[in-house]
Amino acid sequence: MCGKLFYFCKVFLNPYWNINTYIIKNSAMEISTINSSIQSQKEQLLNHSLYEKVKSVDDLRHFLENHIYAVWDFMSLLKALQNKLTCTTTPWMPTGNPEIRYLINEIVVAEETDLAFDGSRQSHFEMYLDAMQECGADTSSITAFLENVKDTQNIFVSIKQSQLHPNVKAFLDFTFRVIDEGKPHKIAAAFTFGREDLIPSMFTEILKNFQTNFPEAKLDKLVYYFERHIELDADEHGPMAMKMITELCDTETKWKEVEEVSNQALEKRIGLWNAIEEQIIEKLELV
Repeated sequence: MCGKLFYFCKVFLNPYWNINTYIIKNSAMEISTINSSIQSQKEQLLNHSLYEKVKSVDDLRHFLENHIYAVWDFMSLLKALQNKLTCTTTPWMPTGNPEIRYLINEIVVAEETDLAFDGSRQSHFEMYLDAMQECGADTSSITAFLENVKDTQNIFVSIKQSQLHPNVKAFLDFTFRVIDEGKPHKIAAAFTFGREDLIPSMFTEILKNFQTNFPEAKLDKLVYYFERHIELDADEHGPMAMKMITELCDTETKWKEVEEVSNQALEKRIGLWNAIEEQIIEKLELV
């Protein structure tokens, strides 16, 4: 009771405090709590033994052929947020919070139409596909999967019908379950704490491995992709996504749900890394 009275007096009686100050400080505490909650999973990902297993160009191709699904469903999280937080239909109507509209639209512009290695405009998914082809990775699996999605018109059916590793299926299924539930703060949690806030550090570790093990390989487009993501997510998209979370979470319940989804998203990412590592080891044992 004393604590609540203290904050009431600060917010409403102290001329140097206002409700916005309180909200900002409260949001910072909530974000700090979430970061503490997911720290263990983030450390597992940053120190995952998968990185040490990618020793040959063939191993690298295997990594890319699985990781492409995470690149693709990231774009789906992004567009789900845009659909929920802005008006993407006609007749156009002003929708939601203008600040949030700005944040998500800015991220969409870069992720969907960024400058590619050759100076043309591409989505990050298309950039990744080009990088795969440059280093000889097989893109037929992801292409066939997307064709199946078009045919079934049901992402969950396509995931179930696919020949993907169970952990890859679980990774995709989780993403689209969050999207299907339709709660913007939960989608933003998977997008922010499960991706944007994690990617710069994780991709830096991957790049170190590339430069050590593949000095002669043709990886210009792939290195460009990872460096571009590190630059955008660390300097722009990460902070933007965090601000979006702050704008969306106006209740304690929403903050708790963000924490829950963030933990689940990172567990699914660990499962994805485990699956890729397992397949690389199995391939080596067959040689």
